[in-house]
Amino acid sequence: MTTLSEIMTREVFIAAPDTPVADVAEAMLKGRFGSAVVTQGSLLMGILTERDVLRAAASRADLNASPVSEWMTNDPVTSTPETNADEAAEIMMSQGFRHLPVVEGKVITGIVSLRDIMRTHIRRPRQPGA
Repeated sequence: MTTLSEIMTREVFIAAPDTPVADVAEAMLKGRFGSAVVTQGSLLMGILTERDVLRAAASRADLNASPVSEWMTNDPVTSTPETNADEAAEIMMSQGFRHLPVVEGKVITGIVSLRDIMRTHIRRPRQPGA
């Protein structure tokens, strides 16, 4: 069984809670990140996802002034590197989110998305002659 340590993205995009949503959204777009883990020092405070950015934009808030702490999901569900991919998928599907921070103790070690998990289940057939 595949564990999260085998499929997680280890380079996690991190933002401070007082960073404006517009700045984080711009960095997410440039870096092709689907989420930003929000920390205060080493403490995990929340997660800001693409959906949260859309929700903020739809509110017509000034995203250059609104900090991510106003729009993030506080105290997000996390998992450990040893969690198997199917269990992580079940957690995400049952709770309605697509990004799961991976922690060891209180240290963020990675993040996994439903897309990462789907890649473990979808095997492309070998091409003839390959």
